[in-house]
Amino acid sequence: MALKVLSALDLARTQFYHFKAIIITGMGLFTDAYDLFSVPLVMMFIGRIYYEKHDKYVTPPIVVSIMAAIALVGTVIGQVVFGRLGDIVGRRRVYGIALMIMVLSSIGCGFSICTTRSCVLVSLGLFRFILGFGVGGDYPLSATIMSEYANKRTRGSFIAAVFSMQGFGILVASVVTMVVCAIFNRAANGAPEDPTPKEADIAWRLILMLGAIPAGLTFYWRMKMPETPRYTALVERNIIQAVMDMEKVMEVPMSQIVEDKLLPPSPLPYPLLSKQFFRLHGRDLFSCCFTWFLVDIVFYSSNFFQSRIYLGENGDKNVYQDVFEAAKLQAIIALCSTIPGYFFSVYFIDKVGRVKIQMMGFSLMALVFLVLGITYNYWDNKSHSHKTKKGFLVLYGLTFFFANFGPNTTTFIVPAELFPARFRSTCHGISGAIGKVGAIIGSVGFVWASDEVQTLGMTISLIALAGVCLLGMAITFLFTPETMGRSLEENESENDVLGRSLEENENEVY
Repeated sequence: MALKVLSALDLARTQFYHFKAIIITGMGLFTDAYDLFSVPLVMMFIGRIYYEKHDKYVTPPIVVSIMAAIALVGTVIGQVVFGRLGDIVGRRRVYGIALMIMVLSSIGCGFSICTTRSCVLVSLGLFRFILGFGVGGDYPLSATIMSEYANKRTRGSFIAAVFSMQGFGILVASVVTMVVCAIFNRAANGAPEDPTPKEADIAWRLILMLGAIPAGLTFYWRMKMPETPRYTALVERNIIQAVMDMEKVMEVPMSQIVEDKLLPPSPLPYPLLSKQFFRLHGRDLFSCCFTWFLVDIVFYSSNFFQSRIYLGENGDKNVYQDVFEAAKLQAIIALCSTIPGYFFSVYFIDKVGRVKIQMMGFSLMALVFLVLGITYNYWDNKSHSHKTKKGFLVLYGLTFFFANFGPNTTTFIVPAELFPARFRSTCHGISGAIGKVGAIIGSVGFVWASDEVQTLGMTISLIALAGVCLLGMAITFLFTPETMGRSLEENESENDVLGRSLEENENEVY
């Protein structure tokens, strides 16, 4: 007998609570993007403040990449730990913990307690590791919670909307940096004789700490969220509590969700990472992990490539003016390519399907990177005009558009839809952790390769990224199943050892 509470979730009309859940669950992704895209700007401050004149006031690329890698290592650990905890003790019980770690560590990043270069970098690195740990925990929990509350008709759009909060995090990071720089520059009267005022050491700390505010504001509502009815019914096997929680947040008549007859549930058929698990879900787990790994190599490489296309010249600009221009470029890219890519995914994900969008995104990213690599020597020619180089910026922006209207979004969605409720958060965490290993390779390896061998290294790196995208398209075509328009239980339709479907095991009461 199918559980009425799950059928009601699948068929429920779109309600106010769905949009409220998008904002609450999306704030973790917002904070993640704010932090990620603040770091290159903060590193410009640190270069001007803490590096000697013979270094041209520029933070060495290896230091920038290490700062990124430290946070990503924390993210890998956080995804695995919180993903597993989400399945063992419940999504809600650990959800607030991940958020508080993010809020407190964001504030800690600004409160580096010393002013020497080595001490500041060590302190900042420590708090960024902790921040990454919290961000990692938020990934599987946010995706799983949204997927388990959504109806099957618009589930992809809702999860994509949660992930789209990253785009707004990028934009807000850029705008906040511009506002802070404008205020400090006005206070310094834009004095060219002092290109790096001592107050600049406060500015970058303020930028990092302000990122904690939006996430902190949602803590109360996260604590008020009930456990998802799917977890309560399918993992805790408490049907009555699931019905009560469903009634609290969704406008569904009680008669539609109260069960006629409740009997003790059967034992769970197989444990996590058992032979039976890999027989039934190993292919899906491989697909989710490997495609996320490949897209993060490309996506995080692109983030650090941004400094290569900065079109302005430092000249006599002070630190505030210099960072302001870089933040403005970042905001333009976010408005013109990143955020539109997320919006396209939200609109088309439940019309076109996850697999088609993922393959399309990988293939078009490969094409753009191939063009960028082949023509990089032309664009890098310093004799070309400022206007001519804007053509390169347009191509670069397309890589972000097709990443977000493509695999960067779909790899976040699919793991939240494929696996049984008792493994869902864990498998999403494992997939994301493998993805962030790719991010470490992208952020560290690409920066090193492009910096060491200059133009030739950039050309080879960009063409290599095109190859990575083509591999991602192939893996998607061969291994990734389509989940559009099906309930979460229908996506578990392979037979178990008793010859019964996983849907029956997850969705039947004995």
